[in-house]
Amino acid sequence: MRILGITLPDEKRMEIALTALYGVGRSRAKTILSKASVSQDKKVKEVTVDEENALKKIIETIKIEGDLKREVSGNIKRLKDIKAYRGVRHARSLPVNGQRTKTNSRTRRGNTRKTMGTGRKIAEKK
Repeated sequence: MRILGITLPDEKRMEIALTALYGVGRSRAKTILSKASVSQDKKVKEVTVDEENALKKIIETIKIEGDLKREVSGNIKRLKDIKAYRGVRHARSLPVNGQRTKTNSRTRRGNTRKTMGTGRKIAEKK
Protein backbone atom coordinates (compact mmCIF):
# COMPACT_ATOMS: atom_id res chain seq x y z
CA MET A 1 0.00 0.00 0.00
CA ARG A 2 1.40 3.40 -1.01
CA ILE A 3 0.37 6.74 0.49
CA LEU A 4 1.92 9.97 -0.83
CA GLY A 5 4.70 7.99 -2.51
CA ILE A 6 5.65 6.16 0.70
CA THR A 7 5.25 2.38 0.79
CA LEU A 8 3.80 1.15 4.07
CA PRO A 9 5.32 -2.10 5.41
CA ASP A 10 2.90 -5.00 4.72
CA GLU A 11 3.51 -7.07 7.85
CA LYS A 12 2.95 -4.28 10.41
CA ARG A 13 -0.30 -3.22 12.04
CA MET A 14 -1.93 -0.11 10.55
CA GLU A 15 -1.32 1.96 13.69
CA ILE A 16 2.44 1.34 13.45
CA ALA A 17 2.69 1.37 9.65
CA LEU A 18 1.21 4.87 9.34
CA THR A 19 4.09 6.22 11.45
CA ALA A 20 6.34 5.63 8.41
CA LEU A 21 4.89 8.91 7.09
CA TYR A 22 6.77 12.04 8.24
CA GLY A 23 4.51 13.98 10.59
CA VAL A 24 2.39 11.00 11.67
CA GLY A 25 3.02 9.56 15.13
CA ARG A 26 1.10 6.99 17.10
CA SER A 27 -1.62 9.34 18.36
CA ARG A 28 -2.26 10.91 14.95
CA ALA A 29 -2.30 7.43 13.37
CA LYS A 30 -4.99 6.38 15.85
CA THR A 31 -7.17 9.40 15.03
CA ILE A 32 -6.76 8.83 11.28
CA LEU A 33 -7.78 5.18 11.64
CA SER A 34 -10.78 6.02 13.82
CA LYS A 35 -11.99 8.66 11.31
CA ALA A 36 -11.64 6.15 8.47
CA SER A 37 -13.26 3.44 10.65
CA VAL A 38 -10.38 1.01 10.11
CA SER A 39 -9.24 -1.34 12.87
CA GLN A 40 -5.86 -0.49 14.39
CA ASP A 41 -4.99 -4.17 14.67
CA LYS A 42 -5.46 -4.86 10.96
CA LYS A 43 -2.27 -5.51 9.02
CA VAL A 44 -1.53 -3.36 5.98
CA LYS A 45 -1.96 -6.28 3.55
CA GLU A 46 -5.46 -7.01 4.96
CA VAL A 47 -6.86 -3.52 4.23
CA THR A 48 -9.58 -3.42 1.57
CA VAL A 49 -9.63 -0.99 -1.34
CA ASP A 50 -12.51 1.03 0.16
CA GLU A 51 -10.67 1.41 3.46
CA GLU A 52 -7.48 2.38 1.60
CA ASN A 53 -9.33 5.11 -0.31
CA ALA A 54 -10.88 6.43 2.93
CA LEU A 55 -7.43 6.57 4.54
CA LYS A 56 -5.93 8.40 1.57
CA LYS A 57 -8.74 10.96 1.58
CA ILE A 58 -8.21 11.74 5.28
CA ILE A 59 -4.41 11.85 5.00
CA GLU A 60 -4.56 14.30 2.07
CA THR A 61 -6.30 16.84 4.33
CA ILE A 62 -3.43 16.73 6.88
CA LYS A 63 -0.16 18.60 6.38
CA ILE A 64 2.51 15.88 6.33
CA GLU A 65 5.64 14.80 4.41
CA GLY A 66 6.98 17.48 2.01
CA ASP A 67 4.60 20.27 3.02
CA LEU A 68 5.41 19.83 6.70
CA LYS A 69 9.18 19.64 6.07
CA ARG A 70 8.96 22.81 3.98
CA GLU A 71 7.02 24.62 6.71
CA VAL A 72 9.48 23.57 9.45
CA SER A 73 12.52 24.61 7.39
CA GLY A 74 10.75 27.90 6.56
CA ASN A 75 10.17 28.57 10.25
CA ILE A 76 13.85 27.92 11.02
CA LYS A 77 14.92 30.16 8.13
CA ARG A 78 12.65 32.94 9.42
CA LEU A 79 14.24 32.70 12.88
CA LYS A 80 17.70 32.92 11.30
CA ASP A 81 16.72 35.91 9.12
CA ILE A 82 15.41 37.97 12.03
CA LYS A 83 18.48 36.97 14.05
CA ALA A 84 16.42 35.62 16.91
CA TYR A 85 18.29 33.75 19.64
CA ARG A 86 16.83 30.43 18.52
CA GLY A 87 17.81 31.19 14.93
CA VAL A 88 21.41 31.89 15.96
CA ARG A 89 21.51 28.59 17.85
CA HIS A 90 20.22 26.77 14.75
CA ALA A 91 22.85 28.47 12.58
CA ARG A 92 25.67 27.46 14.95
CA SER A 93 24.39 23.87 15.29
CA LEU A 94 23.93 24.16 19.03
CA PRO A 95 21.00 23.07 21.23
CA VAL A 96 18.08 25.46 20.84
CA ASN A 97 15.85 24.88 23.86
CA GLY A 98 18.09 25.89 26.78
CA GLN A 99 19.97 22.66 27.39
CA ARG A 100 23.41 22.78 28.98
CA THR A 101 26.38 22.69 26.65
CA LYS A 102 29.41 22.42 28.94
CA THR A 103 28.83 18.69 28.93
CA ASN A 104 26.24 16.75 26.92
CA SER A 105 25.04 18.23 23.57
CA ARG A 106 27.09 15.60 21.71
CA THR A 107 24.08 14.72 19.59
CA ARG A 108 23.67 18.22 18.22
CA ARG A 109 27.35 19.16 17.86
CA GLY A 110 28.69 15.77 16.89
CA ASN A 111 31.36 14.01 18.89
CA THR A 112 33.80 16.94 18.80
CA ARG A 113 36.29 17.09 21.65
CA LYS A 114 38.17 20.35 21.50
CA THR A 115 40.29 20.41 24.67
CA MET A 116 43.10 18.04 25.53
CA GLY A 117 41.63 16.49 28.63
CA THR A 118 38.30 15.54 27.11
CA GLY A 119 39.46 13.18 24.35
CA ARG A 120 39.18 9.45 24.62
CA LYS A 121 42.47 7.74 25.43
CA ILE A 122 43.77 5.38 22.79
CA ALA A 123 44.63 1.96 24.22
CA GLU A 124 48.40 1.63 24.70
CA LYS A 125 50.15 -0.96 22.59
CA LYS A 126 51.95 -3.67 24.53
